[in-house]
Amino acid sequence: MRKFSRSLGVFVAFSILAQPGFGGSDGTYGSETTSRSGTLSGGKVPTFTLNQAILTALQRNPTLLNAEQEIKRTRGVIIQVRAQVLPQVNARANYEWIDPNLSGARIFGTTAGGTSPTPGGTTGAASLFESPPSQVRDIQTPLAAPTATPIQNVQQTDVSYSISVLGSQLIFNGTSFPQIRGTFFQRDSAYFAFRNILDQLIATIKTQFYQIVVNRELVSVNEQSVHLLEAQLKDQQNRFEAGTVPRFNVLQAEVALYNQLPLLITAQNNLRIAKITLAKTLGLDFQPGLGENPPLEAVGQMPYIPRTISLASAIEVGKERRPFLKQARANVLNQKQQVRAATGQWLPTVTATGGGEWVSSPTNSSFGDISKGWLAEVQGSIPIWDSGAIAGQVIQQRALLFEAKNTYDDDARQVELEIQQAYSNLLQNRELIQSQEKNVEQAEEALRLAKARLDAGAGVQLDVLNAQVQLLTAQSTRLQALFGYNSSLAEFDRATGAQSVYHEMFANLTPRATTTKTYYTGSSVDAEGKPKRAEDNELRSSTGRTRTSYSK
Repeated sequence: MRKFSRSLGVFVAFSILAQPGFGGSDGTYGSETTSRSGTLSGGKVPTFTLNQAILTALQRNPTLLNAEQEIKRTRGVIIQVRAQVLPQVNARANYEWIDPNLSGARIFGTTAGGTSPTPGGTTGAASLFESPPSQVRDIQTPLAAPTATPIQNVQQTDVSYSISVLGSQLIFNGTSFPQIRGTFFQRDSAYFAFRNILDQLIATIKTQFYQIVVNRELVSVNEQSVHLLEAQLKDQQNRFEAGTVPRFNVLQAEVALYNQLPLLITAQNNLRIAKITLAKTLGLDFQPGLGENPPLEAVGQMPYIPRTISLASAIEVGKERRPFLKQARANVLNQKQQVRAATGQWLPTVTATGGGEWVSSPTNSSFGDISKGWLAEVQGSIPIWDSGAIAGQVIQQRALLFEAKNTYDDDARQVELEIQQAYSNLLQNRELIQSQEKNVEQAEEALRLAKARLDAGAGVQLDVLNAQVQLLTAQSTRLQALFGYNSSLAEFDRATGAQSVYHEMFANLTPRATTTKTYYTGSSVDAEGKPKRAEDNELRSSTGRTRTSYSK
């Protein structure tokens, strides 16, 4: 028997390992390898516009993909919890074989006084000895003599089996239905968390894309400055060889050139780092075929499109649209259901069970000789005294509910803060752009005049070098202001939830409840979505906890 079991197990193991799909899909893996090798063999650096970069990140960014899977996970939680109140049907089968050498002593004896089964029934081993005759005798009629009946031995069958199909249904309790409603709010919270990550991702990509553009422009500006200094150095060397200028002018031009080179090297390194950072955000893998080339190229410019913004209306729109605040609302509603579920433990629990059972005969293993019947049961329970266990859970859940409400209020103030910060940064960078546009023109004209004066012999070399430094500073400041304005604008759109264009791509993930008034988060409602009362907006101090400070 053991050898047969081992042989069967080895055979099944090798059968499973021999299947083509056990180690994964060879066709899929081969296609991926072919696709990657084709991309690498070309050695061409991929180019991205801003919109292409955003669309690529929406498909490949791991943080966003994990948030999408979290939505699917919460849907599974809904199915799992909802199953508690739905019918449960289970089938159970039992088959037992006992060697006849072990069951040979299982005998049913029939005597004159009636039939008495041996201890152990049909499942335990029977006694090997006859039990002593009973001391209790029936009253016999004197006229009739007792007749002896021979003992009849009935051999048990060595096979026994039973089959049962039982169904159970929850009739009533106080916890399941609040828990089910809570899982729906958990799903909504996961969806709004996905939306919040989506907004953050879009703002991050815009900032990183504009960082590449501004670093590329800074490299160009520093290269122009280096070229001008090299030309200035060559001019001074020619003049020195002609004997018109002293050696000091040549040394001064060399020092200015070598001081400018580190700025160019730093700008080039910043450009490489910015490209690598964006590639990681987009979910692009390292490609050895590209060598030391950058992983991507950004195609585009930094536009300057002034936008008229009303701060008060922007804050209100941000509160109404921001998924970050709607997620906090879903957490409050979920915690409210958890309080109800904890309180519901004091209510009774009623369940019903019913089904059928088929049991084999103890003396005959034939499938036709079985006993069958129906079962029905109703169970109910209610806690009477639990030493405060349920009360402790209720206190905990209520405390968590107040924490969730406080978090919602703080999140609303956080939305206000982020919008005001982005608005202030927009104003600052807009003023910087306007101030530096004229300054760059003046610095270019100052450099032209300084070079003309030097060529005419009326100026000195120091004037040219100073004018070159001032032009570089003005150009760098203008580029940084352009970058700051566009990055602040991306942050402002994130803080106000104005990324609806990309939200439409994930309409299939949107639960219907998330578009209802349940998640209206304007300034006129509280953490639960109820209209605010007038006294809620006033500062109040709790009774018995007022602190008064006196100044002298």
